[in-house]
Amino acid sequence: MTRTRRDPRAERAAIRIASGTARPRYDRTAKGKAAGGRPRRNPRAERAGQRVPGADRPRYDLGQIVRSEGLVVSEARQRPVAEAAPTILVVEDPAFLVAVVPDAAGGRLSAHDRQVLGAARALAGREGGVVVVSLGPCGDCGPAGADRHFVLDEARADPDQRAARVAAALAVISPRHVLFPESLDGGDLARRVAVRMGAPLFDNAEVVAATGLVRPARGRRVEQRAAPGLLASVAPDAVADYAGAPREARPLPVDLAPATLPASAILSAERIPADPATVPLSLAEFVVSAGNGIHDLDTFRQLVAALHATPGASRVLCDAGLMPRQSQVGASGTVLAATCYFALGISGAPQHLQGVAGCEHVVAVNTDLHAAMIERAGLAVVKDAQAVMPALLRLLAQEAQEAGDHS
Repeated sequence: MTRTRRDPRAERAAIRIASGTARPRYDRTAKGKAAGGRPRRNPRAERAGQRVPGADRPRYDLGQIVRSEGLVVSEARQRPVAEAAPTILVVEDPAFLVAVVPDAAGGRLSAHDRQVLGAARALAGREGGVVVVSLGPCGDCGPAGADRHFVLDEARADPDQRAARVAAALAVISPRHVLFPESLDGGDLARRVAVRMGAPLFDNAEVVAATGLVRPARGRRVEQRAAPGLLASVAPDAVADYAGAPREARPLPVDLAPATLPASAILSAERIPADPATVPLSLAEFVVSAGNGIHDLDTFRQLVAALHATPGASRVLCDAGLMPRQSQVGASGTVLAATCYFALGISGAPQHLQGVAGCEHVVAVNTDLHAAMIERAGLAVVKDAQAVMPALLRLLAQEAQEAGDHS
């Protein structure tokens, strides 16, 4: 099969503009073509077609293919294909069980708890199963690597009662290994359970494997090794999280007789949360920070109080004396380990990003779409923070009013 041969002279004559001047002129963007070929590109029209409307500063969507007349043909970037739901791994009859007793503060796994579950999966291997023994409801156990889930009804925060409940549950489940997080609450619970069960505890393990456990000793000058025993606690940031396919976290049907729990001499016990306004930034769970884009600090303080968060600030506001120095977030201030960090009007200098590197969730509000904090955030709002704060206060007040009406 042959094709018509191009005639450059005819093509050139077809795009010639009739004019009274002696000098010939041509329309390079004309749609009509003599015998094949394609129209000449017009970079200016393509650039104008890629411009994003509604912005004072020119912004362009470079992911579009635009005709010379400025019409969008298609998007160059391939749209993400909807991924199929991940396959849930099911272990019907595990050869043995490895129990994990997480802190699960607020009914959710902490980063340390997920690391303990990763260590439990290393001990369980392919033949064993991991069971989470939680004091109260606990979510997201399956994606963290749990095959079974046993929920204990926590009536109160009495440490002796907690230890008695856990020891009674472990006696019924009969796991091969039990892991605790080496935290303030987890470490205390592990030692109380070890005393009740009369079993040794290998605490502060930094290496957890089926071949053995390793922990530092004598000022970290030597290492102590031992075979995996019944009880052990895992140091923070020592073991990686479980990164495999999600597990089913099937509820474990175990009947725990109330008679097995000893009576406690403590009549009542409750947790009194600390005032977030006075909690140090290094210990805060929820931090709301103001940057150079915040001018109404009174509204900012009202929003912090309404969210029950700890106030923070960027270095610019602290240097200007608008916020106290102890509220500075960053490498030159306080490095955070918060669960959630809410940045208002902060562009994200490198030193500030170093201070929020350990935060689990980051929410940012900024007018600059290409700000470093917007790129770091898991949830970003490209808007003026001054307008967002009153809107959030109205929503919080409306939610509080609806909650009061329902009660």
